[in-house]
Amino acid sequence: AMHALGIPTTRALAVAATGETIRRELPLPGAVLTRVAASHLRVGTFQYFLAKGELERLRQLADYTIARHDPALAGTPDRHLALLQAVAQRQAGLIAQWMNVGFIHGVMNTDNMTISGETIDYGPCAFMEAYDPQTVFSSIDHGGRYAYGNQPHIARWNLARLAETLLPLMAESEDEAAIQRAVAQATAVIDAFPGLYAAALLRGQRDKLGLLAATVSDDAQDTALVDDWLALLLAQSVDFTLGWRRLADAAAGREAPLRELFVDGASLDTWLSRWRERCARDDAAGGPGAVERAARMRRANPWLIPRNHRVEEALAAAMHDDDLRPFERLLAALREPFDERPDHALYAEPAPAEAQAGYQTFCG
Repeated sequence: AMHALGIPTTRALAVAATGETIRRELPLPGAVLTRVAASHLRVGTFQYFLAKGELERLRQLADYTIARHDPALAGTPDRHLALLQAVAQRQAGLIAQWMNVGFIHGVMNTDNMTISGETIDYGPCAFMEAYDPQTVFSSIDHGGRYAYGNQPHIARWNLARLAETLLPLMAESEDEAAIQRAVAQATAVIDAFPGLYAAALLRGQRDKLGLLAATVSDDAQDTALVDDWLALLLAQSVDFTLGWRRLADAAAGREAPLRELFVDGASLDTWLSRWRERCARDDAAGGPGAVERAARMRRANPWLIPRNHRVEEALAAAMHDDDLRPFERLLAALREPFDERPDHALYAEPAPAEAQAGYQTFCG
């Protein structure tokens, strides 16, 4: 699903049953997932060697990482600082993409953040349905550390941990002045991350709204427009995926599907008038017009996500009935998340309220 949505991700090559019973929350059939990736290097990989005090191996790891993921930096004087900057840039883009489809990773520890900028370790992950920044599904995340709205902050925290591992390499000596210079450089990268993330998020949100990036002066206005749209979704418990998708219908002149999602039509009207005014400014400056805008929005706003109740149905059928047909049907639909097809309509329907209430996901 993530690959079909255009989000950088590791891929599942194969799943092999082991024949063993594994005790998790309940006894479950054991299996091994074989995963492929640009590399399996994570922030935690760097932490491992720093914790052991093996600085020469840490240097080897860093230089191998640069050669694999950022070869243009190989051999340059400030390559370890530049590596930190490159990872920050990749993660800013990745987390922004997560946020724009309502994906909640669920366990964003440092061992689950890749240097490559790919999504990895699909454990207690799930997609948000009704919009709420505090949404959390993981059974072990009692405090909401990895809730949907916290993901950008956790990414920054993880990058700070990566920066700590690179400081000895950046300083290149134990001279106090060199260490302080390295700390200042690394801190500047970490402090710049919120800006990188905000810019990446807004680029994606403009695509979702069908807007063009006109000038920097539009940033604040467009950010406020998005924030108020999300506040509207939150206040009326609107499905995140369908809210955005039906906005594309409104762009094409069909407002009825969008209005069906909202209880308070007056609040929606107020926001829609602001959005149309912003779209009109784009059009006056040679923008795409209504037809192309709607098409662009449909390419940015998926119709299908892996709805939690459909995932559970596929898992249950495979596990209890040895029936992979529900999985195969779900997989076929998720390979085409932007195409509205009648035979896939079942997978676009939000879960019943009772199915979402207290819904939990698990590692494993």
